Amino acid sequence: MGSKHGLLPWLHDVLAELKFESALDAFSGSGCVSYLLKTMGKAVWANDFLRFASDLTRATTENSHGTLGSDEVERLLTDTPGRRRFVEEQFRGIFFPDEDNAFLDRVWAHLPSLTQEKRALVLASLYRSCLKRQPRGVFTVSGIGRYDDGRRDLRLSLQEHFLESVEVFNGLVFDNGRTHRSSCADVFSLEHGAVDLAYLDPPYVPRADDNCYIKRYHFLEGLASYWEGAEFHPTSKVRKLRKRHTPFSYRHAAEAAFEGLFDRFRRSIIVLSYSSNGYPELERLLALLRRYKSDVVVHEAEHRYHFGTHGRVAAKRALVTEYLIVGT
Repeated sequence: MGSKHGLLPWLHDVLAELKFESALDAFSGSGCVSYLLKTMGKAVWANDFLRFASDLTRATTENSHGTLGSDEVERLLTDTPGRRRFVEEQFRGIFFPDEDNAFLDRVWAHLPSLTQEKRALVLASLYRSCLKRQPRGVFTVSGIGRYDDGRRDLRLSLQEHFLESVEVFNGLVFDNGRTHRSSCADVFSLEHGAVDLAYLDPPYVPRADDNCYIKRYHFLEGLASYWEGAEFHPTSKVRKLRKRHTPFSYRHAAEAAFEGLFDRFRRSIIVLSYSSNGYPELERLLALLRRYKSDVVVHEAEHRYHFGTHGRVAAKRALVTEYLIVGT
């Protein structure tokens, strides 16, 4: 949801015109922009307040050398005596068949023995597998086979997806000669002026629906910690986690949150990714940013977000104008 993967060539062209050596991707999400910055030779700091999102950038951006060997992958697939069966017991009949749930429990039992970078690779591969195995790629509706339209992703088991995903993530590992970091923190707790450029892509308030990532990806967020200390929503049929507060989810708080962002990173070049269907409106954001930056330029691109599919019927967001607002 909200991934900028389809906009990466445009983002690259805009960013390539700016002079900077270090960059913060403050709301890293899928991690594709962090990875783009790494391919551009920058020192990258990726941050997100969701643990599973931080694992993605830990595997692809922070990690410059570690990969998973075939023997290590084979060991991950073996059973461990006395392992926990949390997914098998708590999510039976909700998203995946019993054998897939057991697979997740088996793999997780091996994670404490892995290095941080290899653990991140395993988790990233698990997340990708779960997203591809789950119809529409979100975890809002229960019912195994409910949206099964025969596509290959729904035919493969989680283990088969996992083996393919390991190859994908192994292939992304490279060293650009810089040191990178991945963190999981609230954006307002991050260091001031620590980077040349701050790329900001917050979860803006949409005109319709909501911007709750926990609602759609709670299963991945729980899997990130094996639901340690998890608090399930009391009425949720899909074992949803309680929503975390963010001021970017509410109209009454969003404007002040944006100004807080601009103030916090006023010593860096600010690059704000935004959309025409968000609130506050563009002109208001520009007025706020001009309080901290003397030169503000708006770049525009047409974009259509695709939010899951079901057979030949596409669940799509409206065509919007995507903005890249640069303040120097």
